[in-house]
Amino acid sequence: MSCFSGLTGAPKRATGTQDRGSGRQRLYDNITETVGNTPCVKINEKMCPAGRTIYAKLEYFNPCSSVKDRLACAIIEAAEKEGKLKPGDTVVEATSGNTGIAVSMLCAQRGYKCVICMAEPFSVERRKLMRFMGAKVIITPKAGKGTGMVAKAKELAQKHGWFLCSQFENEANAAFHKLTTGPEILADFEGQRLDYFVLGYGTGGTFAGAGAAIKAERPDVKIVLGEPEAAPLLKSGTKSERNADGSAIGSHPAFAAHPIQGWTPDFIPQIVEKGLEAVGYDEYIGIPGAGSIETSQMLAKTQGIFTGISGGASMWAAIEIAKKAPEGSVILAMIADTGERYLSTPLFESILADMNEAELEISKSTPSFQL
Repeated sequence: MSCFSGLTGAPKRATGTQDRGSGRQRLYDNITETVGNTPCVKINEKMCPAGRTIYAKLEYFNPCSSVKDRLACAIIEAAEKEGKLKPGDTVVEATSGNTGIAVSMLCAQRGYKCVICMAEPFSVERRKLMRFMGAKVIITPKAGKGTGMVAKAKELAQKHGWFLCSQFENEANAAFHKLTTGPEILADFEGQRLDYFVLGYGTGGTFAGAGAAIKAERPDVKIVLGEPEAAPLLKSGTKSERNADGSAIGSHPAFAAHPIQGWTPDFIPQIVEKGLEAVGYDEYIGIPGAGSIETSQMLAKTQGIFTGISGGASMWAAIEIAKKAPEGSVILAMIADTGERYLSTPLFESILADMNEAELEISKSTPSFQL
């Protein structure tokens, strides 16, 4: 059934399964053209407080399963337009994983060599995914934190003349979200109520870019910015000291290790700082690591939504906002990535590979093929 009705008038919004089988009504020249246009999905009553509505914008619908696919397109496409990248060049970047996976995808499709620097604590799945797509992955010591991997990437770029993405400072990052993520949300909620936009920050591109687009068209929407309780960098009020290029000089004094991979490095990115000045936020929320993990697990078990720890963090914050929001409020949470790249992290620590007692009992309920 088509999602359009009649020959005249405005297009009808599809509901339910009406647009199944309609396709995307276009063909794609390459994988990077599929980035964006991710869906907003309603959370049911098993997690959403009564009298409120929560939606999740599922960024794992991007081709490499995270919001960072947008960032990679932004930076690589901008560099190409500016003449900073030519065929055969090498791209280097520091990342907790999702950006590196996305940059690896872009480089594979465009024919660039790719080198990724990643701090030791981040999950091994990320390393394997990047190497699977042809990237070289340089692991930096745990003690160096995020600033260490950034310094290593900068050092390699200077030594070898490689193109450094500079995701934490590159203005193309936020600009792409202002051009795509924000307008997508506005289009999906056109004529619909939307009261809160809830998200954390990694580079700050989504916050600064999508936040600016949403506020420009719907200033009544409240931006709720979250960060780990264990690492309250913004809450501290202390700014990161910067080099001339905008990168942080060292580790922020309020930083402590936290399990929300991809969020809140050990410095405040310049993009976040610019977003705070230009857009700001209406509410702040600190998010517990344990609550993030538990919420991610609940999303899988009650919604069929498979996301990582940061996705759980965003939804934890959205639920807390919903509990105190006026009745009828509508909340949108950004879900940054998929859960599969967390198999070796605390997110899956309680998930067994072998059968548990209940599963063994089911197996033994019939006589054949028992282990």
